[in-house]
Amino acid sequence: MANSFYNKKTAVMVFSVLLLFCSQVFSGQKSHTVFFEGEENELHVYRINGSNPGKTLLIIGGIQGDEPGGFLAADFYADFLLEKGSLIVVPRANFLSILKKERQINQDMNRKFLEDNVSNYESKVVNVLKKLICESDCFLNLHEGSGIYSSKWESEEKNPTRFGQSIIADDSQLKGSDLKDSVNLEEMAKTVIGKINQKIQNEAHYFHFNNHKTNDPGSYHKEQLKSATYYAHNVCNIPAFGVESAKSLPLEQKVRQHIFAVNGFMEILDIVPQTPGIDLKKPEMQYMIISVNDSIPVVIGKMQRLKIQKGDTIQVHDIVANYERGLSVDVIGLGNHFNDMKKSLVVNEATRIEAKKDFYKCGSVFLDIDSKDRKEEVKLIVSESSETKILRYKLKINNELKVVDNYSHVNIRQGDKLVIEDVLTGKIDPSKYIVNFKGFVGNLTSNSGEDRGYVIDTSEGVLMKRYSLNKKGQHYYILTTLDGKEVGKVFIDIKS
Repeated sequence: MANSFYNKKTAVMVFSVLLLFCSQVFSGQKSHTVFFEGEENELHVYRINGSNPGKTLLIIGGIQGDEPGGFLAADFYADFLLEKGSLIVVPRANFLSILKKERQINQDMNRKFLEDNVSNYESKVVNVLKKLICESDCFLNLHEGSGIYSSKWESEEKNPTRFGQSIIADDSQLKGSDLKDSVNLEEMAKTVIGKINQKIQNEAHYFHFNNHKTNDPGSYHKEQLKSATYYAHNVCNIPAFGVESAKSLPLEQKVRQHIFAVNGFMEILDIVPQTPGIDLKKPEMQYMIISVNDSIPVVIGKMQRLKIQKGDTIQVHDIVANYERGLSVDVIGLGNHFNDMKKSLVVNEATRIEAKKDFYKCGSVFLDIDSKDRKEEVKLIVSESSETKILRYKLKINNELKVVDNYSHVNIRQGDKLVIEDVLTGKIDPSKYIVNFKGFVGNLTSNSGEDRGYVIDTSEGVLMKRYSLNKKGQHYYILTTLDGKEVGKVFIDIKS
């Protein structure tokens, strides 16, 4: 009798635990998992479960870092609440390439889903993404594509080899074990395309279905055999689509089109959202939280200065901005040049800490070196940005960082690639300066004289000799001005 009672009691307890577990899983809960925390390839995964169970849609953005329309759209879904169904959201699959605003760092991450035996951080991320894909009922990879897709040749920018303004699948059908299990991918995509095009005024920007026919011997796109969507289609056997807005369109338009597409697929899958609005506000840092020599952290506001001593160790613990995700810091001249958040760094020269939201610069604080040799412990001094006579510059020569002083000479070899990254120290927000490489034009359509961020090729015949100091193309200079007045120069000496 006691055993009978014990079994009944145990069954009630187990049933209660199961009810509690189920209510937690399907009651609108959200979870945030961080893979490789503290490493350069840190990966954030967001799971949103609706109040009622249903299909699971995986959304991945930022697998290629120069496509902001995708990762900014994915951001909105990380904040969703759902009535029904589930989302798995990876807004920034390749954060390092986003920070660099480049398609790839070591390898194209979207060409790593077919085993290639090359081990790097992209491999680690892809292994996580593969598991997430196979957990899902449908997968969307948000991209930006070159040109505009057309099923027939219309121009160099609009033809069957282009990707922009299309929804891509690897075939028209996803074949199941029998006919009733097959999924009509073309029909799904065209249903969503109809919903997107209703919201697009310019017919030239309409979306179209783009069947890559990846397994077909005559496919234009055999490289897609290595892609995430093909892995989903061929290995996990789930519907998978690439959503490609055109790179040339305004950012907000691209983000909206991705959101229209995701909403369309959610409707097909009967995933019912509580949808937030779209607000693409300008990224703005408010303050950083910094400690010096493991002291109690201090709060440093945007454009404020922190006075430290030579050899002090600083650590940026956090940034507070008008966005929560995609934040990083660069302690210029130190660190790993990607993300120096939470890294202990020894500072021997005055520098600047730059905050970024993805690859958008959103604020700075300055580190000044106290010239007085103080042996006793001193209170950290935070002050407003003030005039300094010291200007320093962050350059990259053949992708190697170099910090140089104002009015200094930099020796390079002919053919080297030079990038003026930014002004390192100064009295005001670095964006207020005009930094101009004399003899080079960065923006041919609107030459403002601002040359930061452009790759300057120093090969023979590329730069304009008449702007060189000796008119022979050997000695050039970078001119920095503020309100039209010279405040600095850096001399570039080119050796053949």
